[in-house]
Amino acid sequence: MSITKIEVTQCGSNQHATTLLHNLGQSLWLDNITRDLLDQGTLKRYIRDLSVTGLTSNPTIFEQAIKNSTAYDRDIRGKLKEGKCEEQIFFELALADLIRAADLFRPIYEQTNGVDGWVSLEVSPLLAHNTAATVAAAKDLFARACRPNVFIKIPGTKEGLPAIEEAIFAGVPVNVTLLFSAKQYLAAAEAFLRGIERRIDAGLKANVGSVASVFISRWDAAMKDKAPAELRNKLGIAVALRTYKAARELLTSPRSTRLYNAGAWPQRLLWASTGVKDPQASPALYVKALAAPFTVDTMPEATLQVLAEETQLSSIMAADGGDCERVLAEFSAAGIDVDALAERLQEEGTKAFEKSWNSLMAVIAAKREPVVKAA
Repeated sequence: MSITKIEVTQCGSNQHATTLLHNLGQSLWLDNITRDLLDQGTLKRYIRDLSVTGLTSNPTIFEQAIKNSTAYDRDIRGKLKEGKCEEQIFFELALADLIRAADLFRPIYEQTNGVDGWVSLEVSPLLAHNTAATVAAAKDLFARACRPNVFIKIPGTKEGLPAIEEAIFAGVPVNVTLLFSAKQYLAAAEAFLRGIERRIDAGLKANVGSVASVFISRWDAAMKDKAPAELRNKLGIAVALRTYKAARELLTSPRSTRLYNAGAWPQRLLWASTGVKDPQASPALYVKALAAPFTVDTMPEATLQVLAEETQLSSIMAADGGDCERVLAEFSAAGIDVDALAERLQEEGTKAFEKSWNSLMAVIAAKREPVVKAA
């Protein structure tokens, strides 16, 4: 894969790779949240020692957090006794955790004038194909969080795109999730731009934050045993490079720069799903390949810890996409329809989050049994 070299003198043998990426201009966010991370001071340590400047969450993360910890049991039992339903309980728990995290990142948010220091909370995945309900939920959750550095995650599905525009127009910061290609990214960016343009036309402030989250590792997981050996673990990075080129072109386009002149913030590109799923690949494969200024890389805790042991960073992404088109052409020659796969991955991702959501509701409901017995 074509890359652009960084001078070795910038690396410094005693610095964590997390620091190197931060100094490069990339934001490292943790793709995890648990009450234990907050209570035990682990998140605070990651901020202090590993240059973590934000945090993302999703239904799967919260499902695992609540299922694998007793930290939430007391609150859940109390809320069940109050007669609250599982969805009400989840959002109260999630907001409590994310507000604490947002407050830890608030100094970064202030220092960077709102560029960094964000946390993310997702609307119910069951709303992925319901535009009106998604907009209503986004407004409600942002208002309840009552923090300026909270993104509301909305999927970049066909029905999600108008919801993204409406949420941005309403002043709700949005993390667009479940994007898998340059085409899907550009559609989400278009929705963001329309929302900002409508705010300017209405005489409202144009600085509403947003990131567009492009998923990487699921591409290569989908290619397991389907692509030639020489193309192993290359599809996700090639798609990322194509998307990065599209983002760079959009960020410097006349349309975008006109909005910046009116006070708008650029929508940043975020690399999601950067944990490696192939046990034979380097755990830092995607993180190192996706090093680029003015982007975000949100990574699982295990990947962050691996990166903290690294002391070298030798490349950044090619702004012109490098040889991504050649690599993608090789996949096409191997019979892989990349565009069709992008649509399939988005659909599968939506269903996977719906499944995690239903499992999450079941985990909370299972806490009801001890409540009944105690009564």
